[in-house]
Amino acid sequence: MKRFKRLTTGATVIMGRSTWESLPVKPLKDRRNIVITRRDIEGVDCFHDISAALATTEGDVWFIGGARIYEEAMRHAELIDLTHVPDKIDTEGAVRFPDIDDAVWEPGPRERASDDDRLERQVFRRRKESSQ
Repeated sequence: MKRFKRLTTGATVIMGRSTWESLPVKPLKDRRNIVITRRDIEGVDCFHDISAALATTEGDVWFIGGARIYEEAMRHAELIDLTHVPDKIDTEGAVRFPDIDDAVWEPGPRERASDDDRLERQVFRRRKESSQ
């Protein structure tokens, strides 16, 4: 969570309604919070789709969940900063990150996270020749 806060502070975070509702503190401090939802939520910027939301942003944008947001965001992202968590979660409804297509994404090395040696992180960059 420390790394998440460091990376996203001063940026825009885009999330789905369920992710918004799951936040213990709303909005996330020192970030522009955007929720993709069909209904308005008081106190936060809401949009019906990611394209409309992105049209209003400047600077870094982070997609922070849930599953449908991750899947749709893959068309817009230039970089995926993925944390590998060693836990096996079989809970019904658990959010899974979409498959990462090697034809579209160039994987960087998988490295131990500097702030928690139980975790690994890996950065993927969109291949130049990919227009997906």
